Amino acid sequence: MADAFENILGQPQVRDFLRSSVENGRVSHAYLFTGPAGSNKTLAAYALAQAILCPKGARGPRGGNCGACDVCRRVMRRKHPDVRYFAPEGAGGYLVEQIRDIVTDTSYAPIQADKKVYILDRVDLLGTAAANAFLKTLEEPPADVVLVLLGRTRESVLPTILSRCQVVPFRHIPATEAAGILSQNTGASLEKARIAIEACDGSVTRGIEFLKSNERLAFRSRVLEALASLRLADDWDVVGQAADLVLLAKAPLDVVRAAQEEELAENADFLAKSAIRQIEARNKRALTAKSFESLRQLTAIVRSWLRDVLAVCAGTPELVINVDARAAIEEAALHADEARAAAALGAVRSCDEAISYNVSPETCIDALLFEVKDALFGQSRPHAGNVA
Repeated sequence: MADAFENILGQPQVRDFLRSSVENGRVSHAYLFTGPAGSNKTLAAYALAQAILCPKGARGPRGGNCGACDVCRRVMRRKHPDVRYFAPEGAGGYLVEQIRDIVTDTSYAPIQADKKVYILDRVDLLGTAAANAFLKTLEEPPADVVLVLLGRTRESVLPTILSRCQVVPFRHIPATEAAGILSQNTGASLEKARIAIEACDGSVTRGIEFLKSNERLAFRSRVLEALASLRLADDWDVVGQAADLVLLAKAPLDVVRAAQEEELAENADFLAKSAIRQIEARNKRALTAKSFESLRQLTAIVRSWLRDVLAVCAGTPELVINVDARAAIEEAALHADEARAAAALGAVRSCDEAISYNVSPETCIDALLFEVKDALFGQSRPHAGNVA
């Protein structure tokens, strides 16, 4: 059976480097994975965690990990208590208190394995004060701790963080190449693979999950229906569409929450109270991450549709990705132009920023649909006081 590093699609140099590091016992205490969204940094971090925690270790296939034991499966399902994932909790990035909690947590012994792996996403949002609280631990973490930091670019990460990590650069995977990789690994047509890549912001890993999920495919269809109906929708129609989409975006959280509760119930009898608290905290972070992922998928689908409208307005209909929605795209292009489509795309960017600042999903999506409608079709929303 292939090891987890084989799943780091589109990044052969990263895959070979990490596998060699584990095989030769040269795992660093701290890594910084840099690369754009969709370049498989997070998956690579979990693959490295799997290799570090696997009880077979370097005895696994090709010196990586067995990929089949309970530890490997739990790490890759993101359910192992000794692999901790963190994302910024503050509106502008990591909070100093959040970093201090992480630092304190590193001093505790592992719950089940011999080591612990900490994955910190978006460390380009790690400000000076929070970074200063982290520097000593980053330079000399406990012997049983490995830190994996994820950032967009080297330049966006503070030099004090950069200098204390082994930097692993991830390349941008062009959309056409990503679609080819996805098609090759799933058997999906290139057309469907392109749609999935667009819906998942270029991520091959999430694209594979997307194509396997009937619920996600149905969710995309519902988003496209809402966009197609915008031109003739009144204000209450738009409000209703936004509410429906937010509800559908939140649906995966119920599945994740149920699985978390089941796992905790199975292990509660033999875990210490401190370990249970750690798992509960990890589960809360996982739900937050899943919520962001669902909302980002919604905006990615909207963005992809609007790019298609822009392509038709620009006289390049052959560039349309969402070919199953071509009729609605061409209808929108008849009533809009390139400037209007570009303005609508700006509304999506604003929505993504609002989501990252923890504005409520209902407010974000409601505003997005109104702004897209106004930008494309020039129909202004009445003052809120007039709706009632």
